[in-house]
Amino acid sequence: MSINIPPPRIERPLTLQFQGDWGRANLHRVMGWLGYELGRLTSPRLRFAIWNGTGGMDAVHALGSGEIDVSIMTPACCAKMALDGTGMSAGQAFADLRALGLVPQNDRLILAIRRDHDIRSFDDLRARKPSLRIAAARDDGTNPIGMMTQEFMRASGIPRAMLESWGGSYLERDEPIDCFRDVIAGRTDAIIMEAVMSEFWHDMARQVDLFYLPIEAATKQQLQRTFGWTCATLPANFQPGLDADTEFLDFSDFILLTTTALPDDIAYAMAWSLVERYEGLARQYSHIPSQRSPVNYPIDPKAACRTSIPLHAGAERYYRDAGHLTEQS
Repeated sequence: MSINIPPPRIERPLTLQFQGDWGRANLHRVMGWLGYELGRLTSPRLRFAIWNGTGGMDAVHALGSGEIDVSIMTPACCAKMALDGTGMSAGQAFADLRALGLVPQNDRLILAIRRDHDIRSFDDLRARKPSLRIAAARDDGTNPIGMMTQEFMRASGIPRAMLESWGGSYLERDEPIDCFRDVIAGRTDAIIMEAVMSEFWHDMARQVDLFYLPIEAATKQQLQRTFGWTCATLPANFQPGLDADTEFLDFSDFILLTTTALPDDIAYAMAWSLVERYEGLARQYSHIPSQRSPVNYPIDPKAACRTSIPLHAGAERYYRDAGHLTEQS
């Protein structure tokens, strides 16, 4: 049962450093909204800056170095690697990393191939060994899209070296939009990318006839066992050419991150703002149906506090006070 929690108050001036994305995408927008809402709870004033980043592991590194106070990254599942010092964060665990909550986003990581190649499955791909040019995110040690792409392909039995031995290659980009442009322009034969709800995906799929390769059971099990990654289904016709309900690697949710150094009352106020003032963010996306939006709405508070890493103590106190987090959940 949810409990109505009155607005908390912070009776001192604050100056906080946030980190978002490149500066023009959804992570930056979320941070701007959240800073605004926190400012409404702060007296006499809050000053905040949003530093640009990529929304990847750099968001964690900036927290760990003390450069910023709060950051945001996607997908939410990757934060656990940073906490544990595994995967992209191998050898560098961030034990003080904590979550403030999740901003909901329904996303997948998908390999799609031009239909004229007539490759409908990973079995086809391994058997035919085509010299595919694949548009993908850069695997640079900080970009979760690039890292998850390569781990996904490796678990599917097609590591980079094998693809290249067939004469194939990756055309790697820093921003997803450039990958979609590469497919449309014919510079690549395939794409591995997230942001499936975006107009970029839909526009590309309307112009280029694609097959979407479903994840295989063995790949799904290996990625779940090794990284804790999960899968989820997209319904038929979610994209042009997606003819049936199909399971892909899940790439959902933005996770708001901080460290144990953030004062409890600020973490509490930010978690309160995330849930109790979410309508202010949702209004910015309400012209798009929720499941097609890069930020879903309304927020489910019980889902928002189910994070892959421990909650900050202040944020956890809000979720418990409001009845969203219980011993059973």
